[in-house]
Amino acid sequence: KPKPADFASMVDGSSAQKETIVPSAQSRIRRNMSVDEINALADSIAAKQGVSPSLVKAVIKNESGYDPDAVSSKGAMGLMQLMPQTAETLGVADPFSPEENIRGGVTMLKNLLSSYKGDYSKAVAAYNAGKDTVDKYNGTPPYKETQDYVKKVIDTVRSAPDDAQGE
Repeated sequence: KPKPADFASMVDGSSAQKETIVPSAQSRIRRNMSVDEINALADSIAAKQGVSPSLVKAVIKNESGYDPDAVSSKGAMGLMQLMPQTAETLGVADPFSPEENIRGGVTMLKNLLSSYKGDYSKAVAAYNAGKDTVDKYNGTPPYKETQDYVKKVIDTVRSAPDDAQGE
């Protein structure tokens, strides 16, 4: 039973409480999706938005390892590791829903590919490090994490069977 002072601090918000995202029932049901089911979903969403399914699946593989419940140390969530503010901007209400997360991530990739005239390396670097950072360095920034990430994603795309490359 909380003491009156504890209760008062909870009411006025002075106690530090972590905000928790509660996944929807749809997300909880879809969590047991197989890699093949996630790939089929990625293929469908990528095709609708005109983005290479191989690129989308490479991002999923390298971002979350196909774990819809993945959360990074920086707070990125879901299959395509969307940051909370990015998810909100993209209209993703439940970042742990595979459908919503992939839709948001593909929209982001499409926008980046458009900004960089189809340059996968720049788009993937911006997906990882942010568009402003890629613009500042006019390409992949000199951060080992981002350079390794771009190489892994591009290598994954190159090793994938040919598909409709989208843009």
